[in-house]
Amino acid sequence: MTTHGFTLTAEGPFDFGASLRFVEDWPATSTLPSDGQALRFAYCAESDWLPIGVRVTAAPGGVAVATTRPAGPGIRGEVARILSLDVDGTGFAALGSTAGAADPVLGHLQRLSPGLRPVCFWSPWEAACWAVIVQRSSMLIASRIKQRIAERHGAQVTVDGRTYAAFPPPVTLLEAGGLGLPAQKEEWLRGLARAALDGLLTTEHLRALDPQEALAELRALPGVGPFSAGLILIRGAGAPDAFPGDEPRLFGILREAYGLPEDAPSAAYRKLAEAWRPYRSWASFLFRATAYGVTDDQERAAAR
Repeated sequence: MTTHGFTLTAEGPFDFGASLRFVEDWPATSTLPSDGQALRFAYCAESDWLPIGVRVTAAPGGVAVATTRPAGPGIRGEVARILSLDVDGTGFAALGSTAGAADPVLGHLQRLSPGLRPVCFWSPWEAACWAVIVQRSSMLIASRIKQRIAERHGAQVTVDGRTYAAFPPPVTLLEAGGLGLPAQKEEWLRGLARAALDGLLTTEHLRALDPQEALAELRALPGVGPFSAGLILIRGAGAPDAFPGDEPRLFGILREAYGLPEDAPSAAYRKLAEAWRPYRSWASFLFRATAYGVTDDQERAAAR
């Protein structure tokens, strides 16, 4: 492919290898071909909704990025967001240090996965569509459905000799039919497409809001409940300091890690997360990333 390159430098600890291993293990992206050295994918850039292919490899202090078309500031910012390189992570490691009032439980996870930062969806729009597709379904099945939609309705982009299907942009999905989903889900996706075209599902818009305001706005969108809103804001827009107010699976992980009682109220988890500011999203991601081998029945049940 004809490539256009740039580099992204990490502020604070960062391990691209850990990010790559997460992508390989996470059911939503585990079908991506991988050679263990590079992250390759195609998506429709939020900055202009045109398809682009991306290859990311490790580089001293960050990553080297090659794209199939020129990458202006918008695309550079999007790739940085996907890898959480748009956030200064210098203070994150201190949250789990052994000094002061830091969190030793979080510190243990940080030592197990040093330099692991949240890996986000290619765009908040794509995260929102995933949140609808995965409802009442397993992540593996949802991943296959999402891939099928991309192959039928999205652009084909060649990266290093291999063809990748980009998930279609909002205007395409708004007009597409026969997505292979229940009628209600297809209607929700069209509603999300309209919201995206109105600018409500962009990183810039969502991260300009207070996290609670952003979550409330997202919950007002079709098919989006508390779990989905948190997914879109945290793993779509890459907001570094948001904490989902009602996520049974995360609460279960935290309950076991901190020895909380079974009937602990949501307020107990929110109080726990206060110690993680301004990296509440990052800490939550780290806890979840260690538990992807656990059944996702609770996650499916709570998707709305």
